[in-house]
Amino acid sequence: MTDNIYFDMQDLMHVGEEVIIGKTVRIRQPHKASIDDGSIIDDFTYISSALEVKKYVHIASSCTISGGEGKFSIGNFSTLATHVSTHCGSSDYRQLTLDHPAIPSEDTFGGEKGDITIGDFCVIGAHSCILPGVEIPEGVAFGAYSLIKKREYKPYHLYAGLKCIDMGKRDLAFFDKIKDIKRKYKIK
Repeated sequence: MTDNIYFDMQDLMHVGEEVIIGKTVRIRQPHKASIDDGSIIDDFTYISSALEVKKYVHIASSCTISGGEGKFSIGNFSTLATHVSTHCGSSDYRQLTLDHPAIPSEDTFGGEKGDITIGDFCVIGAHSCILPGVEIPEGVAFGAYSLIKKREYKPYHLYAGLKCIDMGKRDLAFFDKIKDIKRKYKIK
């Protein structure tokens, strides 16, 4: 683990073994960040929400995980490809709101807030955007440039595009290997 230029690594709530965090990763609330064994967060990633990263997760370069009051959780063996943006808080553009972080808290109103939870063995494609309140079940994959809104997603399905079209069940030829990994790492 290398030194970081934005925060003291000792301020992290939890850091597992063999974790790699790029020197230019910015975690605004390190005391609310838990990063488990074998996970990697690449350079130029920005994180402003509470963070829970399970085992063997990869967050590629230039990702954004925003939403100061919310929590972002990503399950074991999951990945965010480069330039994915996740938002635990967002403006509601149809309403007149004051909800960005520079507004004094007593003057803030409106907007949408919600934790984001990504299950185990998920893949989020490059340049995708995840909005507040999304829950992604185990094994789901999203193609590049997907707009992932709060709705129901089916385990082990592939979704793609701005409308997040269900492209059907993923090829499960290697599903026995996933079962073996679950047993090996005691994943429920």
